[in-house]
Amino acid sequence: MAAISDLNAAGLTGLYSRRELSPVEVTRDALGRIDRFEPAITAFVLVDRDGALAAAQASEARWRKGEPMGLADGLPATIKDIIDVKGWPTRKGSLTTPDTPAPHDAPAVARLKEHGAVILGKTTTPEFGWIGACHSPLTGITRNPWNLSRTTGGSSGGAVAAALLNLGVLHLGTDGAGSIRIPAAFTGTFGIKPSYGRVPAYPASAFTVLAHQGPLTRTVSDAALMLSIIGQPDMRDTTAWNTPAPDYRASLDDGVRGLRIAYSPRLGYVKELDSEIEAAARKAAQVFTELGATVEEVDPGFAEPIAMEKNIWYAVAATIVDAVPPAQREQMDEGLRRMAEFGRRVTLAEHLAAHAQRTELALHMLRFHERYDLLLTPQMPTTAIEAGRVTPADGRFGDEWINWSPYTYPFNLTQQPAASVPCGFARDGLPMALQIVGPPRDDALVLRAARAFESARPFPVLSAPRA
Repeated sequence: MAAISDLNAAGLTGLYSRRELSPVEVTRDALGRIDRFEPAITAFVLVDRDGALAAAQASEARWRKGEPMGLADGLPATIKDIIDVKGWPTRKGSLTTPDTPAPHDAPAVARLKEHGAVILGKTTTPEFGWIGACHSPLTGITRNPWNLSRTTGGSSGGAVAAALLNLGVLHLGTDGAGSIRIPAAFTGTFGIKPSYGRVPAYPASAFTVLAHQGPLTRTVSDAALMLSIIGQPDMRDTTAWNTPAPDYRASLDDGVRGLRIAYSPRLGYVKELDSEIEAAARKAAQVFTELGATVEEVDPGFAEPIAMEKNIWYAVAATIVDAVPPAQREQMDEGLRRMAEFGRRVTLAEHLAAHAQRTELALHMLRFHERYDLLLTPQMPTTAIEAGRVTPADGRFGDEWINWSPYTYPFNLTQQPAASVPCGFARDGLPMALQIVGPPRDDALVLRAARAFESARPFPVLSAPRA
């Protein structure tokens, strides 16, 4: 039998069903590896050993009876600490948030528990999820297991470190401007930002219609399983879909033959892109041709929407900071406070205009997808930046973090499904990634394409942090 740390969800549940492995063994193994690796990586803000073992014991009893509770019975999972778990505080990476238990499970957490998942703990995030790196006043720096001097990316940085090292197989993250895809790209894991509303959220994110919840995993099949669970309706989110999620595993291996795919290396406006990443992304796009798709290099035809993003994102940052009592604001991340200063200068008219422009951009992409089934781009223009920094030390992207993530936030504005798949390693030994963007609500197609690529070019894994 393979080592527990090498097994995915299907491998684990198959062994559970044959009584060759127990959820208790798997949970103890994950907790033991968390104890060993956590001092180096800082992926967790909370680990609930007693609760996880109790849930694993209950799962073990169900499997012994041949009566599993659901699709995730006995599978270890983690929750980003920006999402509520009943009985645990939601600190959001901040020293200013109360250390009081949440009164309820968020919808995605409730669905995971209903399917028998074993929740190991909560993973780290920058303060209120404000940046694409992962360090916070509450937990310090979360480090990339491939190279501990680099960031995991963020804001779902703890989740990807846990996913890469298989500290649990299902990891729940959020993405308001790239916070699933950035860390997935920086760590060589798989992450999908589902279509907006596919995964209900409650309480609603402060970042409103930009914010998505979704899976971070080692494999596409694990993400498909997870999205099938967490994508179910929940009446508490009035903006979410009221239709049940399909089983995304059903069409996962249908391939990409016959699809029309656009490849855009720079989206028509990206100026700064590492040459080896551009070459790796182009080579990755060629794989889809080899798999039977028609791939054409073409830009989607919209101007850089960074002003649109800032007039929404930064204005919300101001409301977050302004909700903290003035006496406590000095405890907050200095970069978040600077962002709030910009946000306070955004007028209501500018904020509302950005939302109207966002709608037009979404309609533009709907028309684009009448011609192309999928859009491929590089995921990040650089490999993982230095740990603890907001922008790379070489200064080539200026002093705002959003400048080094030009491929992510446009598809939060349009609310489309978008996934990050590993596509090789750069000379610095760090992962590179390809982005797969699909039409709104066609999450199954994005997962199918990601699985086809994964089958042709298997994703790298890591068993322990590198020094």
